[in-house]
Amino acid sequence: MTLFELKDILEASILVGNEQLNREFDKCEASDLMSDILAGLSEGSVLLTGLTTVQVVRTAVVAGVGAIVFVRDKTPPQAVIDLARTEGVPLLTTPFSMFVSCGRLHAHGITGLNEMKQLLISARPVTN
Repeated sequence: MTLFELKDILEASILVGNEQLNREFDKCEASDLMSDILAGLSEGSVLLTGLTTVQVVRTAVVAGVGAIVFVRDKTPPQAVIDLARTEGVPLLTTPFSMFVSCGRLHAHGITGLNEMKQLLISARPVTN
């Protein structure tokens, strides 16, 4: 799914990243705990969060998150927008809750990170 499609599904506004509308995503994570994001398989995923601090962008950069969506119509402070622009991380805001946003994305084929982890675990060779 492209960032453009994600924007439409979530009825989101793009705060940063209009030039990245063709960027592709296939997995999503949703959390307000940035330690969970750092512990997951985040590379290239979409992060849904209600946090609007610079730590969200910094965590996204370290974890390799491809885009951040702020839920519940939250708009981050200008410092967050500026940092995301500098780091090249698209920022969006959606009127939907985190639960509804996850459901909408899942209904359109986006998988969660737990599903990705299970696939990796089941693909491991069994050793005796």
